[in-house]
Amino acid sequence: MKLAQHIKQDIVSRLADDDALTDSLTLEGLARHYRVSLTPVRTAVSELIAEGVLKRSAGRRLVIRRRPRRSRTPHQPRPLPANFDDHYATVSRDLVEQSLLGTLAVLREEATAQRYGVSRATIRQIFHRLVGEGLLEHLPRRGWRLRPLRREDLDAYIEFRVAAERTALKLAKHRLEEADLRAMLAANRLPRKATEQPRPDGRLHTYLIEKSGNPYIADFFARHGKYYETLFAWEALDRAAALQAVRHHRAILEALIARDWNAAGDRLEEHIRTNHPVLHQRLASQQEDSS
Repeated sequence: MKLAQHIKQDIVSRLADDDALTDSLTLEGLARHYRVSLTPVRTAVSELIAEGVLKRSAGRRLVIRRRPRRSRTPHQPRPLPANFDDHYATVSRDLVEQSLLGTLAVLREEATAQRYGVSRATIRQIFHRLVGEGLLEHLPRRGWRLRPLRREDLDAYIEFRVAAERTALKLAKHRLEEADLRAMLAANRLPRKATEQPRPDGRLHTYLIEKSGNPYIADFFARHGKYYETLFAWEALDRAAALQAVRHHRAILEALIARDWNAAGDRLEEHIRTNHPVLHQRLASQQEDSS
C-alpha cells in the first residue's frame, strides 16, 4: 500500500470515529503527524478534497466538509513496518553519501531490499518518502533514480535561500516572540566538553518563514528544501560543522532578541553562505577528481 493511501484511509477512519485531528489539519501538520514528507500528504488530501471530505480554508488550514460514516468494520490502517525509522535512517544516510559523490544511479526495489535485509514493501515506503524529500525520482517500470548533488545546484539554492530568508526576516520581525527566540537560543547550547557532540537546533529558519506570513516563501522551501535539509542533517554529524551551526544560530538569535534587525539579517546571510564546509569540501574534491 502506498503511503498516500495509508494516510488517506487513516484520516477517513479517524474522522469517522470523531477524531478530528484538529491540531494537525494543515499539510505540514499532517506530515508531522505521520512523520512523512509533504508529497504523500498532498496526494491524500487532494483525493479527500475531490471526494468532498475536506475543503481548504484561509490560513492554509483544512476544514471537515463531510464527516465519513462510521463503518461496521472500521478500517484498521496497516502500520508502518517495525523499525521503519531505523531502516529509513540507514538507507537515507547511504543514499545521501552516494548523492554527495555525484552518483547517477537507478535503484531497484528488490536488490535494495536484499542489501538491507528488509521487505520490498518497506523499501518502497522508504523510497516514496525520499521522493518527497527530493533525494530520489520515481521512474515508472524502471526503478528509482538517485539525485546527484552538483556544485551549481547547491550554489543556486543558497543564493535563492539568502534572498528568501532575508525577506522572511523583514516581514516577520515585528511578529517574533521573545520567549520563542530565547527558547531556541537555549536549545542551541554550546557543548561543555570537547568530547560532547554539538546539536544545532535549526527551528529558527522555519520559525522566520512561518512568521513571515508569505505563502510563496513557504511553498518554495516545502518543494525544494527537503533534499537540502537531508544533506544538512548528514553534514551536522561532523562535529566542527555542527559547532559552527550552533554558534551561527546563537549569533542570529541574540541579534533578534536585541531587535538589531540589520545585524540579524547580516548574520543570517553569513550563516547561510558559510555554514556548509563539509558539503563544499566534498564538491571541491569531486571536481578535482574529475579534472
